[in-house]
Amino acid sequence: MENVLKTDSRKIKPGDTFIAIPNVLRDGHDYIEQAIKNGASKVIVEHGNYSVETITVKSTREYLKDYLYENYYPIVKDMKLIGITGTNGKTTTCLMIYQILKMLKQNVAYMGTVGFYYGDVKRKMINTTPDIDVLYSLLLEAKDAGVDYFVMEVSSHALDKERIYGLEFDEVAFSNLTQDHLDYHKTLENYTNAKRKLFTKTRNDKIAIINGDDPHCQRFILPENKNIVISDKDGDVKIDEMSFSHLGTSFKFSYLDKKYKTSLNMVGRYNIYNYLIALLLVNKLGFKIEEILLLNEYLKAPSGRMELIKYGTNSIFVDYAHTPDAVKNALISAQEFKSGRIITIIGCGGNRDPLKRPIMGKIAVEHSDYVIFTSDNPRKEEPEAILNDITANLTADNFEVIVNRQSAIIKGMDILSNNDILMILGKGHEDYQETKDGRHHFSDQEEVAKYISEHTSV
Repeated sequence: MENVLKTDSRKIKPGDTFIAIPNVLRDGHDYIEQAIKNGASKVIVEHGNYSVETITVKSTREYLKDYLYENYYPIVKDMKLIGITGTNGKTTTCLMIYQILKMLKQNVAYMGTVGFYYGDVKRKMINTTPDIDVLYSLLLEAKDAGVDYFVMEVSSHALDKERIYGLEFDEVAFSNLTQDHLDYHKTLENYTNAKRKLFTKTRNDKIAIINGDDPHCQRFILPENKNIVISDKDGDVKIDEMSFSHLGTSFKFSYLDKKYKTSLNMVGRYNIYNYLIALLLVNKLGFKIEEILLLNEYLKAPSGRMELIKYGTNSIFVDYAHTPDAVKNALISAQEFKSGRIITIIGCGGNRDPLKRPIMGKIAVEHSDYVIFTSDNPRKEEPEAILNDITANLTADNFEVIVNRQSAIIKGMDILSNNDILMILGKGHEDYQETKDGRHHFSDQEEVAKYISEHTSV
């Protein structure tokens, strides 16, 4: 497509139009000359005169939203749009839907935390839900590739900043809501209200799947939607008889007067909810539940989501858990099938909600036999200061602090005995460590594999 509208001067190609968006961290007007140097044939600005065709508007942000909606949405609107929001579980749920639809021989795209996927394409993403111009370009790309179903994670930031402006969804779902991103939203009420916006953007059958066991669920059950509530107590979908091992989960559920029994190659009670959300969303697209259940043995958890690595009799799980609720869920899941000790390695990210740090520290020591607190993307903060926040109010003595994450993993591996579980939490699929010096390659999985290689005799 010629004359593409872009907000990033680095991505400008000859003939593109650059639109200068003022942000808190950087003003797009400062990059106009770079955009022109890269080949921009037109610029849209709020002020200034430039050497190429210039359109001056009151608000470039509002101009961009209206332009994309008027010019791009009509092209992509006949794709089925599926949006998932919640504090935890978005990635796993979306990728389950993506895998199921692919196995059902459907043309489907996924967009979220771990990347942008369709067909043979797999690309990394910077944000869970990208800026509006990037989002619309991905929708167009998917449409051009013949995609019929577009499943996406929808973050609270994206909803609050109107990154999904103009989009309406055939199906939406709510996984759960716990404390996170309060550095941005300030209050849990604001955070809840941001996520709730997704449920006002429904169309056609207006399918909404809700985790009814989350204490905030009623905020997402809107009268205009066709709501289906999942619960282990009382819901449209009733969960029964769960059993767990380090290799997977078995459970029964009933829906529309039918009873079903199935299993997953994924651990954790929370993955039952993630799976049922995925199953129901696919079912409401016109596929039979019985047909979907047959595919369960082939479903895989995303990288870094309770990813199992065996070391002798010990089980090592690498997981992305980086919120209080996600950490608690991961550790409780491990307790349900442990036969030895639970040893946990965990930290908290820098320049993010500091209020959750002592909460996560308390959860870790209460649900583990031993904890090693370490660095997890300290960003611009001093790692020691973050670790002091995490451990400040702890009265237990079943922990130590090792600032260097590699050293922490080595120590965790060293102290494994028989049938122990090592939980390495916080980074999951990430293959970098972000410090004040920038991003450096670092992978929890690679560190574990290296240790095993060095300590296993051939």
